[in-house]
Amino acid sequence: MSDTERLRRWRLVLGSAENDGTGMPLSGTDVQLDGSLNALYDSDRKGGLGASSPNVARWLGDIRTFFPSSVVQVMQQDALKRLNLTQMLLEKEMLENVEPDVHLVATLMSLGRVIPDKTKDTARLVVRRVVEELMRRLAQPTQQAIAGALNRSVRNRRPRYNEINWHATIQKNLKHYQPDHRTIIPETRIGHGRKRSALKDVVLCLDQSGSMGASVVYSGIFGAVMASIPAVNLRMIVFDTAVADLTEQVTDPVELLFGVQLGGGTDIHLALRYCGGVITRPADTVLVLITDLYEGGDEGKMRVKAAELVAAGVQLIVLLALDDSGAPSYDNGNAEYFASLGVPVFACTPDKFPELMAAALSKQDIAQWAAREDLVLKK
Repeated sequence: MSDTERLRRWRLVLGSAENDGTGMPLSGTDVQLDGSLNALYDSDRKGGLGASSPNVARWLGDIRTFFPSSVVQVMQQDALKRLNLTQMLLEKEMLENVEPDVHLVATLMSLGRVIPDKTKDTARLVVRRVVEELMRRLAQPTQQAIAGALNRSVRNRRPRYNEINWHATIQKNLKHYQPDHRTIIPETRIGHGRKRSALKDVVLCLDQSGSMGASVVYSGIFGAVMASIPAVNLRMIVFDTAVADLTEQVTDPVELLFGVQLGGGTDIHLALRYCGGVITRPADTVLVLITDLYEGGDEGKMRVKAAELVAAGVQLIVLLALDDSGAPSYDNGNAEYFASLGVPVFACTPDKFPELMAAALSKQDIAQWAAREDLVLKK
């Protein structure tokens, strides 16, 4: 490598000419390359590339021209952190290179209405990758915990033939295995009783304000899993200053998440009033309100409606967050009020949610359950 080439490279690494000390002039494409680096690494401005810099689309095109894809990915990630360029997620190339996770899905949900048509298919693929991974991780424990809690309440030892739980019956009668006949004598038969349309009603009511993004993602996954359990009748409600009933979309969590628009205000009273209108069996209903309790509507009416639901026999649970951190910011006064009604108020991590729902559906004391699980319970 020649001395000139070495100086050229140091000049590009060190940045603007007045600071680099090399005295190396730039020309041709090096000027553009240097401009692309300066726009990201030499700018103190936040929230964009600045009025005098290339716009985001031009900048993305430039760095794809000058650098290999591995470097482009690093620069795009740096831009998101340093300049808060969520606009970059509207670029198909960005979506194809970033590492998808729950927080990226939440960001895409907040951008859902402005994502260009050419990028929407890529955005859906990114969301689907995250959803499928979460389903693989969370579906089985959720189904087992909830179905197990419900099955125990209806199990009987004198089932009709079409009511026999063969797996449980075989396990129970393994001691009666007959080697000569290579079969089991089912002295004890175990069944689950006649099928019923639903043993319990569950309403997931989700605050879709911007701060609740990860909670909405996890709620969508759990909603899809619970909707697949015949003994559970699930309704999925999302709200900001309006209420949307997404129950019809709950079987496809990708479509459901794209039906959510993160951001905007919060009207918890309106949401609770809607939930009260769709609850037909209060004593058999678990209403999980997932919100930070920052009420932008009528706080007094919200509190009155919450008290009415509890008095009617609805099992109301407030989750201040359903995400991996389990450390939410929330309205302390409203949290204290809900707790004074006997409503459990706490944050929950996704790994605990299946057990929470199993405990709620089997009518356990949720406050005691949360305390045993070391979840921060509002008192």
